[in-house]
Amino acid sequence: MAPRTESPGYAQDGSLIQFSRRAFLQKAGSVAGGLMLPTGAPRADGDAGTFQFQPERDLIPAPSEPSLWPAFRRELESWRDRRRRELDYSDALYRRPEFAWVTSNFACGFLMMYDELFYDQRGGRYTVSRFLEHGQREFGGYDSVVLWHAYPRIGLDDRNQFDFYRDMPGGLPGVRGVVHEFQAAGVRAFINYNPWDTGTRREPQPDVEMLCELVRELDVDGIFLDTLSQGATRFRALLDQTRPGVALESELALQLDRVHDHHCSWAQWFADSPAPGVLRNKWFERRHLQHQIKRWDHDHSGELHTAWMNGSGIMIWENVFGSWIGWNARDRSLLRSILPIQRQFPQLWHEGRWTPLVPTLQPEVYASLWEQDDLRLWTLVNRSDRMIHGAVLDPRLEPNDRCFDLVAGKEIQTGTPLAAELAARGIGSLVAVGPDRVDDRFREFLDHQRAVATRFDPNTAFPGRSTRLCPVTRTRPAIADPPDMIRIPGATLELVSEMRVRECGFYESNPPVPNPLVSSYEIRHLPLPRRVTLPSFALDLTPVTNAEFARFLNATQYRPRHPENFLRHWASPHPADLPRHQADHPVVYVDLEDARAYARWSGKRLPTEEEWQYAAAGPDALRYPWGNEMLPDRCNDGDSTAPVGTYPAGRSPFGIFDLCGNVWEWTESERTDDRTRFCILKGGSYYSARGSNWYLDGGPQPNPFATKCLLLWPGLDRCATVGFRCARD
Repeated sequence: MAPRTESPGYAQDGSLIQFSRRAFLQKAGSVAGGLMLPTGAPRADGDAGTFQFQPERDLIPAPSEPSLWPAFRRELESWRDRRRRELDYSDALYRRPEFAWVTSNFACGFLMMYDELFYDQRGGRYTVSRFLEHGQREFGGYDSVVLWHAYPRIGLDDRNQFDFYRDMPGGLPGVRGVVHEFQAAGVRAFINYNPWDTGTRREPQPDVEMLCELVRELDVDGIFLDTLSQGATRFRALLDQTRPGVALESELALQLDRVHDHHCSWAQWFADSPAPGVLRNKWFERRHLQHQIKRWDHDHSGELHTAWMNGSGIMIWENVFGSWIGWNARDRSLLRSILPIQRQFPQLWHEGRWTPLVPTLQPEVYASLWEQDDLRLWTLVNRSDRMIHGAVLDPRLEPNDRCFDLVAGKEIQTGTPLAAELAARGIGSLVAVGPDRVDDRFREFLDHQRAVATRFDPNTAFPGRSTRLCPVTRTRPAIADPPDMIRIPGATLELVSEMRVRECGFYESNPPVPNPLVSSYEIRHLPLPRRVTLPSFALDLTPVTNAEFARFLNATQYRPRHPENFLRHWASPHPADLPRHQADHPVVYVDLEDARAYARWSGKRLPTEEEWQYAAAGPDALRYPWGNEMLPDRCNDGDSTAPVGTYPAGRSPFGIFDLCGNVWEWTESERTDDRTRFCILKGGSYYSARGSNWYLDGGPQPNPFATKCLLLWPGLDRCATVGFRCARD
């Protein structure tokens, strides 16, 4: 684990700030009964005498008693004025025109670049338009996206986080094309920075300079600071020299003294009060944009309420590092209603007068008032689980005012009180405007909102996905024992697989544990028992070597469709360029399809995960091929691959070599849920990235251990540490 840095700045290795696992979990929440609970959740304050103003909170709790709201608002005003003086606050960066886009960055999509909706793996092309069409249809569209690239794959070999962008389809020019396609659609693009990546290959320049180089290469609009509450103080100046208008967005709660140079931040796992509270940073600097996010929740109505009452934003995240946490129909419907209103009045949320918690006529219905010139707009939330229908507000109206229900997209009676319909846990919006504002553009907006309202779906069921196993192509049964293969007798057995949970370590799309983030530290490996029946099969004595793969190339003239990183450790992917000193080392830098092509040529196939594990563990289900304890000189845990068969003392009960360490091995256990495609790797390798729990597990692994390797395309899937061996029926 990298050392902890207490204050922001440059570490010795050039990273912006070191990552503290303990600090991250403390920021994210506390563990209780296996669930993630927000730290310091405010108490319900039905008794007016118990309420205390808490401006140190990231989301300042509000009193439940309406009689206390005027005093609460005065406290907010006084606190903001005082803190601005104390910090000698300057809004100079917010006044710069190149950052004006941030104030309207309401909906940010967290995009796993492995997502099959974004990249057509069969066609070998990015599908930005398909991703955007889906986002428009389901959520109301994105204002920005985070292009997430490395975790949870990083650590499989020594490629660092910058290499992962370089090895995306099309390389950096391909990613730049994606960025430009998003920008042409009016969507800003963020790249991602992982400060904890200090144990892979080091760049010749410090991380901050590499990030600026990526910004220059990719023309991106922002940098998402993974696991950080803030970036280094010098980073802002370096970015401004590189490209105008590049925003910084922190994952952890941004401290008040850094609001001036971080234009946006996550509001992750913020705990709200029964009466909606006020986002501290948004109140302090109205142009600061915060994205509400509770990544593992199945109910996002609370986040939507907070964003709506505060004129702020939301993070849309369904593919969570390969786990499926889909939004329910009701929450998608609510967001589809909210976003057009926010975009219709973009200046209102940061320039207009904001009055939090104005009186309403219904219990558990709360409202904020936003005023600008002759426009008064109320954002309403229904905290109850019942439909609200009827009078909700009793405002003073001007004689010429016209009133509209912006969620329903219709004009309403001007006489007070004003009525509306709010779904259970829903939202509402009423507006009073002067007659001059009701122009053709406003009428088109109302037409759109009426159409959106017809699609409202109150269903709160979790929209799960099913992961399916891709079929295995069987081989022609062998008449006699094939040479250099070991016959494994058929068996019916209880097979136990183990996975490191780490947010995505499970076979199914939907997490089997309440919160995989917590479980990644509470459970080292998640045991997954199942009963399997295996027919008799044969397995290669050793992994396929470089020399054997060269014979395959000679015989077939095989050339992959995508040659990127194919046999990268050779001088060229030509049999004559086989590195002679590595002829009997396992072949690496081959992807799943390369391995399958070799297997077909040899009349074989890849082993399934279950076959591989049984061949390694034997009838007694040994933990390692040689026994139940890790022992020296049984496997390769050195600095590079070793010749196959180097460790005869590490053979399995069936006499098979190199089933632990040396290289990870592809299996014929590929799965997909049509959003995430992955393959199970077995055995571990010689390589292990050190310094962070976020890295993929490295080094030799026990027989039950299974690594879920997300698949994208050959240029990324080919690794220095992954080879294969073949099986035959």
